[in-house]
Amino acid sequence: MFIIDYIGVKVFGMKIQDLKPRKSVNLLFKVIEKKDERTTKDGRRVSEAIVGDETGIVYMTLWEDEIDSVEVGKTYSLRDGYVTLFRGSMRLVIGRNGVLEEAEEDIENIRMDNNLSLRIFPDYRGGRYRGRRR
Repeated sequence: MFIIDYIGVKVFGMKIQDLKPRKSVNLLFKVIEKKDERTTKDGRRVSEAIVGDETGIVYMTLWEDEIDSVEVGKTYSLRDGYVTLFRGSMRLVIGRNGVLEEAEEDIENIRMDNNLSLRIFPDYRGGRYRGRRR
């Protein structure tokens, strides 16, 4: 989902408002807020961050070392991340194949009134939307 310009540099064309539950997400975002980390039942560290761009915001799940590598106020590029659903709500995830890097450019204006994680997908299962049976 990125565009390669005439000198071969990757330009991320996807925006937060374009996110849907899928694999291979490539975008730029700024970290707005980072929640306190907690420990899961199996002893793993997990946290959430609110990230956004000029089109909206979304929650991002951070695991283990990812928690320490993300700082509030900085802009990052994510390649080959994905969007998953947690209790019917979208979450951005770096994932096993994802690459998170600090971006050289900065995102100035964040659209805070378009929180994609507030949208609920109750009938979404396995890559397709399924309607209710009658």
